[in-house]
Amino acid sequence: MSKQANNQNLDVNETLAKSEAIIVKYKKQIITAIVAIVVVVGGTFAYIYGYSKPREDKAQELLGIAMQKYIMTQDYEKALKGEGKTLGLEAIASKYGSTDAGNVAKYEAGLCLYQLGKTKEAIKYLEDFSTQGDATISAQALFALANCYASDKQLDKAVDTFKKAAKQTSVPALSAEYLFQAGLILENQKKNDEALQVYQQIKADYPSAPICSRQQQGDVVMDAIIDKYIEKLSK
Repeated sequence: MSKQANNQNLDVNETLAKSEAIIVKYKKQIITAIVAIVVVVGGTFAYIYGYSKPREDKAQELLGIAMQKYIMTQDYEKALKGEGKTLGLEAIASKYGSTDAGNVAKYEAGLCLYQLGKTKEAIKYLEDFSTQGDATISAQALFALANCYASDKQLDKAVDTFKKAAKQTSVPALSAEYLFQAGLILENQKKNDEALQVYQQIKADYPSAPICSRQQQGDVVMDAIIDKYIEKLSK
């Protein structure tokens, strides 16, 4: 294998590592948001998909138990499989998959499998998750799926899904971060023109995002991170 090919593989691996690190970075926020939605306001969506309120309530209860008992302690195996009479995420997703809580269980199962390194299984659950509901969870689910695609070397799918996640969220900082991950992969695929377009879109559409803000180190004001990437590909 040539030195150039070796370097390209290293670049792609570095990009994938950065992409995977993002889901870990935001894991606590993701879990906290879902706990709040499922446990506190989950009943709002009780009649989604035409199921009765008692069934939805039961699914919400089971999901809340699984999340609080296992996920918050990062025991992903027990979160998936359950223990004793406590159902795990896989069982909840299977038995109550058409309820709102069952749909969230698919997302949570995908996250757990991703953390366990079972990327292909994670992809199946995350692809099965319906993104038609809450925008916050939907964006996070798409982001998680994009990371899984990247880990599985399905780079084109990863790029497309990062872009979808960016459109789904209303938080500029997250939209910018999701698009940046897409740009990194495109750049390391040697699709420099496409990567440049993505970086320019970030700068134009999300000027308030941290990645677009100039950094100050002591008395020196540094260019924004995104400007460095735009400059590099504009040469």
